Amino acid sequence: MKYETIRTFQSEWAPEVVYRIERMSFGRRQELTKQVRGLLARQEFHAVGDSPLDKVEAALLSMEIDRIYWDWGLVSVGGLFIDEELAAKETLFERGPEPLVSEILAQIKSECGLSEEERKN
Repeated sequence: MKYETIRTFQSEWAPEVVYRIERMSFGRRQELTKQVRGLLARQEFHAVGDSPLDKVEAALLSMEIDRIYWDWGLVSVGGLFIDEELAAKETLFERGPEPLVSEILAQIKSECGLSEEERKN
């Protein structure tokens, strides 16, 4: 049996872009859970708050969690230039097209086995 720890995808939003993500494993799930558990609890707390500050804090925490998933799951991206430089995972997240970033994040979260509702956060 041969088991590949990395999966390759062609972007639906930009078909010339190919990206590679890590597959979930028991050890990687443990590592990811340790990284996000505190932030998830804080995000849930602020998400149910009524104040505008709670809503902003919940959104900020959600973006921080997305960054953890991104760093944890994305291995590489190819076929994309940002300002005439070949994009790396860091530049794609920080300065790349938001629809592509959202697509890749959704794929990473899908690999983690998150439900559609959990992926919205």
